Amino acid sequence: MTPIVELHSPLRNNSCPPHLLLVAVLSILVFGSLFSPAHSYAAGPAEDTGIPVFGYEIVKTYPHDVSAFTQGLFIRDGILYEGTGLSGRSSLRKVDIDTGKALEEHKLPGIYFGEGIATDGKRIVQLTWRSHKGFVYDIKTFKPLQEFSYPTEGWGLTYDGRNFVMSDGSATLYFLDPRSFKEIGRLEVYDRKGPVVRLNELEYVKGEIFANVWGEDRVARIDADTGRVTGWIDFRGLLSDADRKTRVDVLNGIAYDSETGKFYVTGKLWPRLFEIKITSKK
Repeated sequence: MTPIVELHSPLRNNSCPPHLLLVAVLSILVFGSLFSPAHSYAAGPAEDTGIPVFGYEIVKTYPHDVSAFTQGLFIRDGILYEGTGLSGRSSLRKVDIDTGKALEEHKLPGIYFGEGIATDGKRIVQLTWRSHKGFVYDIKTFKPLQEFSYPTEGWGLTYDGRNFVMSDGSATLYFLDPRSFKEIGRLEVYDRKGPVVRLNELEYVKGEIFANVWGEDRVARIDADTGRVTGWIDFRGLLSDADRKTRVDVLNGIAYDSETGKFYVTGKLWPRLFEIKITSKK
């Protein structure tokens, strides 16, 4: 695993290289995004990596709880499920998309820092950051069913139809048996420049794993069989300058509704949840 320097800010659950930290601090000082407000963003060339870069269009905007430090997100039967973080504020929520209000909430004990969530249709699995512990709940009642452990940090989580797939902030994705939650395989994620690190919140979409890259406004599209990054989605400009005047953190949270084909994107402490359409590269 690539060693990473950790931040100790209460609003950071992961690590950040010095140059990214400097950019983040400067952005806060000027109270805004470096990019103009936009309803769409057409991505430019894929630098010199040869990998396609996709843009987006905002289809619809919904309210999002600004106290929610979003760590995991998924859609099931038209309901948004959200896992939130921060010690003493971590939770699992069932959310009304139209209002952003929690229909049901399960709060984690204060010692746990909640992380990614995923479902196999009947159960919800929730990770924690550094406690090496995961929780399993009944999706209908939120009743706790099981606990399990893992040796790494817990970051993002998704379900590929057979196994749960977990990230830990490195370039490695871990496949977990859906019953024992023991590791049964690994996938190393890479592009033409080498390993792609800081993989965070995950979403499985038709043979691809979409992964937020922590600290960046982009999502990797990963071949679930090979680990190769086949494309990037550039979300620069998604959150407007006006919305950034309140205290917000990084982009994190992408949900795919397999019944409607819709994508939803948000971030930690963001006031908005966006339904987006992924557009072709320009």
